[in-house]
Amino acid sequence: MQLVPVKPKALLIASSMPENGQNIESIVAAAAKLCYSKSDALSLMEGLSDEKTAQFLDHLRSWGHESPFEHISFTFAVEGISRACSHQLVRHRLASYSQQSQRYVDLSNTKVGFVIPPEIEQDENLLKNYLNNVQEEFLSYSDAVNQLVQKYIDATPLDVNVTDSMIKSFEKKALEDARYLLPNACETKLVVTMNARSLLNFFSERCCERAQWEIRDLAYQMLEQVSLKAPHIFKNAGAPCVRGKCPEGSKSCGHPKIKKIGVRK
Repeated sequence: MQLVPVKPKALLIASSMPENGQNIESIVAAAAKLCYSKSDALSLMEGLSDEKTAQFLDHLRSWGHESPFEHISFTFAVEGISRACSHQLVRHRLASYSQQSQRYVDLSNTKVGFVIPPEIEQDENLLKNYLNNVQEEFLSYSDAVNQLVQKYIDATPLDVNVTDSMIKSFEKKALEDARYLLPNACETKLVVTMNARSLLNFFSERCCERAQWEIRDLAYQMLEQVSLKAPHIFKNAGAPCVRGKCPEGSKSCGHPKIKKIGVRK
C-alpha cells in the first residue's frame, strides 16, 4: 500500500443543455414564463435572447420564484475529499450520489489517498504524529483483510477445494469488516448531481467561512465551474454575506466575502 496526500477536486462533467442550442439558462426562463403564458415551452424558448433570459432571471429572484431553477442540473466528478467531508456533502439530500464503495474496493494493495488538514500540515510535530497514526490505521486495515481471508480459508472443510471464486467471496466478506479500521482521512470519490436550486442552497451553506475548510474548498470549485455555464443564475451565489447581511448573528466570522467568483480567503 502506498499512501498519497490528496486535495479536494471537483470537475463538472455534465449539465442540462437545450436541444435547440440555446444557453442553459433559457430552460429556467422558459419554464417560469410558461406558468403565466398561453404559449408552449418551445415557443417561449425560441423567443428568448440571452439578454431577455438574463433580465427574466433577475425578475425571478426579485419575486422569490425559485422552483424553475430546479429544471437544470449539473453533474460533478468529486475526488480528493475525505470520508468526513463526504458525510457533510450527502446531507444535502436533494441530489444524486454515487460513491466509491469501501465494501467492494480493496484498498490494501494499491495507492490510497488521504487528506491532511491544513493546520496539521503546517505544524511539524503534529504532521509527524498524524502521518504515523494514519499509516498505522491503514496497515491495521491491510492486516485485517489478510487475516480475515485466511480465517475463512482455514474454516473451509478439508474435502472442499478452495476455488478462485471462493477466495473472491472471502475477500469481499473481509472488506466488509476491515473497512471499520479505515480513518476518516481516507479519500473517497463520488459523482454528484444537483439541480441549480439545490446548488444555490449548497453554496449558501458551504461557501460560508463558518463551513468546514474541506467542503468549503469543494464548494468554491463547484461554484467557479457552474458560473461559467450559467453566469446569471449564479452571479450572486455563495455565502449569504455576498448578497447582504450575515444571518449568523453573534457567530458571524466578521469578514464578509468579496463579491467575486472564486475569491477565497
